[in-house]
Amino acid sequence: MGKTRLEAFSDGVIAVIITIMVLELKVPHDATLSALAELWPVFLSYLLSFVYVGIYWNNHHHLMHAVRRINGSVLWANLHLLFWLSLVPFTTAWMAENHFADVPVALYSLVLLMCGLSYTMLATCLSKIDGHNVTLGQVSGRRDLKGLLSIAGYVLAIVCAFFAKWASLAIIVAIALMWFIPDRRIEKTVPREGAAPEAE
Repeated sequence: MGKTRLEAFSDGVIAVIITIMVLELKVPHDATLSALAELWPVFLSYLLSFVYVGIYWNNHHHLMHAVRRINGSVLWANLHLLFWLSLVPFTTAWMAENHFADVPVALYSLVLLMCGLSYTMLATCLSKIDGHNVTLGQVSGRRDLKGLLSIAGYVLAIVCAFFAKWASLAIIVAIALMWFIPDRRIEKTVPREGAAPEAE
């Protein structure tokens, strides 16, 4: 089956996720810099989550660009990823409201861990569609060091949240920086082979 509807639906859900996070940015009651400064946990949480959602949107786009066909398993794997991404606004707001308390930071890290695992599952499902997703199979078959480091980092961030929350946040930021540039394996492979026509 074709991939157009999956891409359109995913883009729409991610756009809604970002919109929900924006709506959590409440305007200060006072017209002073001090009132604005009090909102630093909200803005910092929003900035971090916006970057993460943007990273997933960017890498999802690259992933789908390397794909020629999808199947039912891919549809469910994609919904699984979108489910965990849809929890980002809730955990972001909870973390900001409680000024990065340990339990909200741990839950935020857990949601990011599940996002990472579900993205890996999606890529695995796509690479197993024999004879169609050759490009994706070529790149996903190699050892994914960034993916392994991310999963290990999220687990460490969950643990650190209970006794060193700033270390936990530092790990989350470091992982975001690592993924800021999309997977170059796909970028290098797709242009060389060219886009294949999509069959309906």
